[in-house]
Amino acid sequence: MLTSLRPGLLIVAALSATYMVPAQAGPSGEPLLPMASARVPQVSVPQLLDPQGEPQLSEPQAQSPAPAVSDETTDTTPAVKPTGELSDMVVQLRDVAAGTRELECLATGIYFESKSEPLAGQLAVGQVIANRAKSGGRFPSSYCGVLFQRSQFSFVRGHSLPSVPRASKQWQTAVAMAKIVDQGLKASAVGNALFFHARYVSPGWRLKRVASIGNHIFYR
Repeated sequence: MLTSLRPGLLIVAALSATYMVPAQAGPSGEPLLPMASARVPQVSVPQLLDPQGEPQLSEPQAQSPAPAVSDETTDTTPAVKPTGELSDMVVQLRDVAAGTRELECLATGIYFESKSEPLAGQLAVGQVIANRAKSGGRFPSSYCGVLFQRSQFSFVRGHSLPSVPRASKQWQTAVAMAKIVDQGLKASAVGNALFFHARYVSPGWRLKRVASIGNHIFYR
């Protein structure tokens, strides 16, 4: 009897499975919403494109213009050349900025080697640096090269110039002196000297002594 009922029970179970309600993905007891009635949250999107499809960029904020930097080829010749004695020329040419990298190097050399010297002594130191740059192979061919030549100037450290107090009168005088030397506006008593040292040292150089100005002795 049990054997004959088994095929019938299997048929009834198969038919019942056809009408089972499918499981829901949401929490139990919550009806599923039809697709048409579901509300999609609105997300605000910024307008990045204009009607032509080009990106809309915000206007850049105004920035202060970068200070102009002169290169080594800038013409630093004054509109009217200074006249008079050396002291008069210095007054006319004093400035906080040398104008070019090369003049910056020359002024720095004058400042650190002779800022406390009389004007004639500062002119002489600047002339020695210029003479070296023009010596034709014995020294580097630029003011900066002369300063950075190894073991020549004790104030130079590494590959950059030391900072200077640009508002000081001594620095502005050094700038004026650099322009005077560079433009050949005033001859120095040291002539074509290539070396100098302070009076308080005695290096024993076998060189021709050409002048003594202030606290420095100059040689060729």
